[in-house]
Amino acid sequence: MPTLRDIRRRIQSVKKTSQITKAMQMVAAARLRRVQEALEGARPYADQMQEVIRGLLEQAEGEAHPLMERREGPRHLDLVIVSTDRGLCGGLNTNLFRRAQTFLKENESSYRAISLDLVGRKAREYFKRRQVTVRKARVGLFPGTPRFEVARALADELMNAFLSGEVDEVGILYSQFRSMLTQRPTYLPLLPLAGDETREEEAAQGGPTGNYLYEPGRQALLASLLPRYVAVQVYRVMLEAQTSEFAARMTAMDNATSNAKDMIDRLTLTFNRARQAAITKELMDIVNGAEALKFQA
Repeated sequence: MPTLRDIRRRIQSVKKTSQITKAMQMVAAARLRRVQEALEGARPYADQMQEVIRGLLEQAEGEAHPLMERREGPRHLDLVIVSTDRGLCGGLNTNLFRRAQTFLKENESSYRAISLDLVGRKAREYFKRRQVTVRKARVGLFPGTPRFEVARALADELMNAFLSGEVDEVGILYSQFRSMLTQRPTYLPLLPLAGDETREEEAAQGGPTGNYLYEPGRQALLASLLPRYVAVQVYRVMLEAQTSEFAARMTAMDNATSNAKDMIDRLTLTFNRARQAAITKELMDIVNGAEALKFQA
């Protein structure tokens, strides 16, 4: 049975923990607001650019660009996994890694080899204890709001690996921000770029697949826009992952603060009951002592 001093110390400890989680919630909320604004600003640009690129790829025909090359035979997939550098964000990383393990198991027989490009300390710590091939691990890539220069550098590295033949396909697995309570692990095939599926996808969605006139020529536009398009997709993935991290952390810290308050209430009730029991025992001792003195008199 814990003493009153033990319960009082426990209450003080939980109160301090509650103050920390509340502060972390407020910090996450402030950072979330900035990153979410950047994401909302980048989404229309990325969507419009995707529409233009789809039109280009549909009409490319024989004017193939090296980034559109589909290689035959056994292929090597480079899977980029975008996690977080810090924890305390609920099940965000757990769900992402579970999806990664499922993807690796389902596609093990479809590729000659699958290597991992890890972004974030949590992904590095998770996969270093598992039998997987890690091509490169990056930590602290975007400590604050992701910058386009960082995304472009990463995109250039992935494109160089693809163009050099080191890898045959590149895909990205990240946490897509859907709402404050929902962040969904999502796989994005990045390279090679192809227009075959885009025509079917737009037709299925009822979208237009009309012809467009381009100036300068389509080949010049492909050479200029495709590398930038890849960089924009990587930048958007970074924003989605960072927004998901702050949203998950804010929700987790809010839940932790609420749980701490509930625990404080339960401990306070236990403390009051224990104190009342101690007072009752002391009163009974006093009454029994008084009764004993009466009998002696």
